[in-house]
Amino acid sequence: MMGHRTLVRMGLAAIFAASLALPAWAETWVIAPGEGSPQDKLDRAVDGDVVRFEAGEHRGPIRITRKVTVEGEKGAILVGPGTGSVVTVSAPGAVVRGLTIRGSGRDLEKMDAGVFVEKPAAGAVVEGNRIEGNLYGIYLHGAENSMARGNTIIGIEEGRLNEAGNGISVWNATGAKVVDNSVQYGRDGIFVITSKRNVFSGNRFRDLRFAIHYMYTDDSEVTDNVSVNNAVGFALMFSSRLKISGNVSDGDRDHGFLFNYANGSQITGNTVMGRLQPAERWTAAGTRGKDDKEHGLPATDAAEVAPGADARPGPTKCVFIYNANQNRFRDNWFEGCEIGIHFTAGSERNEMVGNAFIRNRNQVKYVSTRYLDWSKDGRGNYWSDNPAFDLNGDGLGDSAYRPNDLVDKVLWTAPQAKVLMNSPAVQVIRWAQAQFPALLPGGVVDSRPLMAPPARPKAVAEGGRP
Repeated sequence: MMGHRTLVRMGLAAIFAASLALPAWAETWVIAPGEGSPQDKLDRAVDGDVVRFEAGEHRGPIRITRKVTVEGEKGAILVGPGTGSVVTVSAPGAVVRGLTIRGSGRDLEKMDAGVFVEKPAAGAVVEGNRIEGNLYGIYLHGAENSMARGNTIIGIEEGRLNEAGNGISVWNATGAKVVDNSVQYGRDGIFVITSKRNVFSGNRFRDLRFAIHYMYTDDSEVTDNVSVNNAVGFALMFSSRLKISGNVSDGDRDHGFLFNYANGSQITGNTVMGRLQPAERWTAAGTRGKDDKEHGLPATDAAEVAPGADARPGPTKCVFIYNANQNRFRDNWFEGCEIGIHFTAGSERNEMVGNAFIRNRNQVKYVSTRYLDWSKDGRGNYWSDNPAFDLNGDGLGDSAYRPNDLVDKVLWTAPQAKVLMNSPAVQVIRWAQAQFPALLPGGVVDSRPLMAPPARPKAVAEGGRP
């Protein structure tokens, strides 16, 4: 057995070793306005320290190379020299919070940003900042499990849109999260490419090209975001196994949701609200016009969007599905668009159940000789223009709903025929189709249409826009 002295020595050794493992007391470094270069105190700080900027204007740029918290008192402003990034983070676990950040460069190739988080900075957090007038707001460049949370980002308003950066860019940052931010002006609210297992949730976007622009990013979620008055709400491209739920597109211009090569995803409980918009929105400088193309998608057809010279509903399409396969659209609300859903380019095995199509000028655009039944397990969708009866009271229409007929097909293939819409000949064709259903073309059929709309998944309250 061990002697008493041996036990005492072992105990003292254990206590000494434990004391070495404990971190030293964190030090707070306070930087006053005009004190000198903030970088001096940043370079002297060690892991766990806090570097606090007092209220007032401070000169950047700064680089964070240790696991420290850089924070600003209320009114603390960090201004860059107009070149490069204002704040560069390269330390894992570093935190940047509570600052107003201005003055990045304007070099798109160098990715000048208000806050640039480099690849080594895994787990870094950028939160609660106001980031104004920078080329990019926040750039998460390869930093795994990093976080951009609760920031207000005001991008570049003047100049050409394609010369502005994004509010938040994410590149190859596995596990990164972008939550509860507000983004206005610039190019895209969030642009993500070549990443995976990301979360984009609770963000609000307005006055941008795309609210969320999503490419080559799998196994991720886009939830509870709000897009207002952007050219496109949610553009989801070349990605698989996404969870898209609880999002709102309110008065966006071209598309509420755009799916291009997006496969195997769950799209549930989203809302698109169309609104009558003035003609100048469609020709605003720097935004994509109706004759342009984006990512190889077909240009917007002028015949789809010309009900009047002064105003028309926006979005042009609540949903545009282009070569997207095996997706499940359930319990979404699509209202007030030129086209409720445009379905094209070989999209296969997509499920449409429990959705509400309300007051869209054309509920569905789908040109094909094939039939698609948009119902499953005895339940279809709600169509506000469906005149069906429900004599047995089961909540389903007694006859199938067909959103398109021969006349629609003619109008899509020969838009000039629109002048004949009210002619006797068109009325005879539609009467004949009603009497002889075999005359109807292929396309979408809802064999179990709902008689009442499901509950709206997420309404946009008046005055609740970002």
